[in-house]
Amino acid sequence: MAETAPLSIVTQPSKLWKGVFAVAGIMTTLVTYGVLQEKIMRVPYGDDKAFFRYSLFLVFCNRIATSAISAAALLASKKALDPVAPVYKYSLVSVSNILTTTCQYEALKYVSFPVQTLAKCAKMIPVMVWGTIIMQKKYKGQDYLLAFLVTVGCSIFILYPAGSSEIGPSDIYGRGRENTVWGISLMIGYLGFDGFTSTFQDKLFKGYDMEIHNQIFYTAFCSCVISLTGLILQGQLLPAIHFVSIHNDCFFDIAMLSTVATASQFFISYTIRTFGALTFATIMTTRQLVSIMLSCLWFSHPLSREQWIGAVVVFGTLYAKSFLRSAPKPSPSQQMQNGASLPVKGNP
Repeated sequence: MAETAPLSIVTQPSKLWKGVFAVAGIMTTLVTYGVLQEKIMRVPYGDDKAFFRYSLFLVFCNRIATSAISAAALLASKKALDPVAPVYKYSLVSVSNILTTTCQYEALKYVSFPVQTLAKCAKMIPVMVWGTIIMQKKYKGQDYLLAFLVTVGCSIFILYPAGSSEIGPSDIYGRGRENTVWGISLMIGYLGFDGFTSTFQDKLFKGYDMEIHNQIFYTAFCSCVISLTGLILQGQLLPAIHFVSIHNDCFFDIAMLSTVATASQFFISYTIRTFGALTFATIMTTRQLVSIMLSCLWFSHPLSREQWIGAVVVFGTLYAKSFLRSAPKPSPSQQMQNGASLPVKGNP
């Protein structure tokens, strides 16, 4: 009994700092990632005003950097390079992740940035659906309600801009490229594949005693092989290399994109392992809203009344979610029965 109180005191700050670390890492890397991916896919390069059109090449470059750094981390920590789970499970995550990223890049060719961001904000619901199917998780009605309110709040914020503050200029590609139906179809694919990826990662971590770097290395390595095969079969490898060789600024942007994408993979895997897929989806949803708000502040875009209402709905809902999760306090006898070593993540 005497040792229980100090352990509780140490555990809570540790959990708090882990949360701060996860949120700061995801926010920093993925906000930068969002700016770069929009620039690469929607802004022309060079005097010839050429557009970069090779989405799978971006995936390939990102995964090369990720696999190289994760392998170096495994070697530096003297951890085993042998796969912990069957290779086909890594491959399933890789295929789903490639499809997720490709849908995300391709959608920017056909829809504006607000539409893409809106679709990303709906991520919590497919994560809960996949969690029910794959993990047999049981969510409460309030979980679905909170996820719905967050999505509605983000939708209000994005779809009701103040006058000329609308983000996602359609004149870059021309009206003919704003194929909304195809673009929304790509974003639906993004949501489905991304929800499966994060949920299946959660299942991998729970089913095996797996190091973060091990999972990242084998998933990224499988993605390298699959994306390279796709580039060769589609005849896009050499044209993509030629494009970046004559547009140095595009090469720099892709290098930066690969760097922040690699860093984000470590933060994402850490968050999923420590807090679970739904908490990760909540952070990602908030990140979308923060990206829009920072863009408005950076470029002096005014915020409409509807956007302020949307922001209040989102952050109010997230605050309520945190309050509801922390409200039930287990009794001391339950704490002694459960033990302090139980995992933090459970059904959100």
